[in-house]
Amino acid sequence: MHLSRTVLSAALAGALGVAATGAWAQTVVKIGHVGPMTGAIAHLGKDNELGAKLAIEDLNAKGIKLGGQAVKFELLSEDDGADPKQGTSAATKLVDAKVNGVIGHLNSGTTIPASKIYHDAGIPQISPSATNPKYTLQGFKSAFRVVAHDGQLGGTLGRYAVKDLKSKNIAIIDDRTAYGQGVADEFQKAVKAAGGKVVGREFTNDKATDFNAILTKLKGTKPDLVFYGGMDAVAGPMLRQMKQLGIAANFMGGDGICTGELAKLAGDGMADSQVVCAEAGGVTKDKEAAMNAWRARFKDKTGQDVQIYAPYVYDAIMVMAGAMQKANSADPKKYLPELQKTSFDGVTGKIAFDPKGDIKDGTLTLYTYKAGKREVIKVVKQAAAARSLQVHSAESGPASREASCQCKKTGAFGCPFRFSLSKCASALHGTQAAPGVNHRVGVQGNGRNTLFGEPLSQIRVIGRALPADPHVLSGFATRLDRT
Repeated sequence: MHLSRTVLSAALAGALGVAATGAWAQTVVKIGHVGPMTGAIAHLGKDNELGAKLAIEDLNAKGIKLGGQAVKFELLSEDDGADPKQGTSAATKLVDAKVNGVIGHLNSGTTIPASKIYHDAGIPQISPSATNPKYTLQGFKSAFRVVAHDGQLGGTLGRYAVKDLKSKNIAIIDDRTAYGQGVADEFQKAVKAAGGKVVGREFTNDKATDFNAILTKLKGTKPDLVFYGGMDAVAGPMLRQMKQLGIAANFMGGDGICTGELAKLAGDGMADSQVVCAEAGGVTKDKEAAMNAWRARFKDKTGQDVQIYAPYVYDAIMVMAGAMQKANSADPKKYLPELQKTSFDGVTGKIAFDPKGDIKDGTLTLYTYKAGKREVIKVVKQAAAARSLQVHSAESGPASREASCQCKKTGAFGCPFRFSLSKCASALHGTQAAPGVNHRVGVQGNGRNTLFGEPLSQIRVIGRALPADPHVLSGFATRLDRT
């Protein structure tokens, strides 16, 4: 059985979409969905839309009431073509249609500019897949995401490239979109922080098909790993051309390449275990059975395999509908406070939001490909990295080296933490462990990572708690207090 296409009545009226029919009234709640329904990554946009349709069907089967009236959920789907200008046009259309909430967009490059339009109109927006940190750093209380962001995604991949794959010469390419450049930037920071070497950085665009010039240039640096920040529609042909040029390097990328279509797009250009990618989500062992059952049901309903983010779209709609039920209203002003307080157990796991609108304690899943199929390497839970450092600067300097140090509380707040650098690798670039000198180090994202050349054996980290990775202390300032 395939999902029927949502039929939208032109007669819908009223700020909350209330339509009267005969002797009874039914509240029509309009949920907007935006993604690339045309273009090179239309397969991802359609995957998201199918997840949205399944959610709408399931909600309507529940017979939900709001304010004592029966509710009918309807989906308004718009195509943004993965283009920022088309994305803002789609957002304006949904605002004019008086939607009660929006799920989307797919790309960071369309999500970010559209978010201001929704914010100004007072319409809540949940992105199921946009990962650029800027999306939730704009101060919009209406903006949420149900996946990890690029700081977590790129950081995890960068450390994995250096520490696990033992890559020595790393080349980076990005497509200059908000997503592609953003995840590549975070990857590069993490590589350098882990002690890795970046031998070249090139860029292309999200519609390119010929990469011979940049690949030939990078071939001269003898990379053993190439990272691409962008989408699968470009990554596939890039892999084929790497093989043609004799570049025998591992290939890595973020969630944009981590799709079921990548193997088809790459053809014989992809060797088993050559590609490592990360999905900005994933389920832990206790949720695997539920996710597998959902994927099977999705295929039964739609005739399609899940590409990547359809389950997150499904959960995003359920989260939004759940907030409406708690508020007993589909009025955005009334249900937005409930959305901010969400605690929802979905098919993708537990969903709750921090004050910025980012998902709390999200997961990342590392994959490789064997025989053309994605295969899980490991699931990285961000819960251990739950608490974030309180920074004194908005700059985002490079992270320090990993510190596999034991720490203990030295204050009543769970921080500061004391690290004995004489017992482990230096937590800061360029420092030399030596006994007898203690320094207090203020956390500040200014990228400086020396302590005026002073020897030290212990440092005290001033901040509320640990960053996204508990083993990485990033962006230390050089304020010293001898103790």
